[in-house]
Amino acid sequence: MRYLIILVLFLHLHANKKQEMFYLYQKEKYEQACNIGFNNFKNYKRDEEFVSLYSFSCLKSDYIDRLSVSIATLKFSKEARANASYFSVILMQKKLLYHAMLDKYSIANLNLPKTDYVLSKVFNSYTKLGEHSPKLFYLFDDENDPRMKYKLYLRKGNRVDKMIIEEIYDSISVKKHIYW
Repeated sequence: MRYLIILVLFLHLHANKKQEMFYLYQKEKYEQACNIGFNNFKNYKRDEEFVSLYSFSCLKSDYIDRLSVSIATLKFSKEARANASYFSVILMQKKLLYHAMLDKYSIANLNLPKTDYVLSKVFNSYTKLGEHSPKLFYLFDDENDPRMKYKLYLRKGNRVDKMIIEEIYDSISVKKHIYW
């Protein structure tokens, strides 16, 4: 009987973590949802809904490196594999753009799938530059919104340099994405 009560409590806690993450996601508290997912990933790595919710939360809070484990676990359903592919593209674009900015590596001839994620938009704009001399910063127009621009630049750090993408709407910086 004691084991049954423990099992019921465990299952109740399991459901509560996913519900809590979903609630936070709906309230656009992506970082909090990502952190809950990160702290509980080991217990729910076979629950593809949990992993997808965790991954989208991390993506929206710019914790892109946390997607790598999710990519490997999302494989049992068509939707999960589609999500894993989407996350893989964005993670690869981040790594390649960072490599290009920091190490002057040419990505001019790369043609990866496009996504609606800001990093993907900047990646595609950067590759369209072709071979070029490095600049202190790059300013790209959004293809769908003439009032939106993206500023890409590096910021020196103590141990690791950061790649920054600023979303600029009507000359006002509205969001800053920081990657390394």
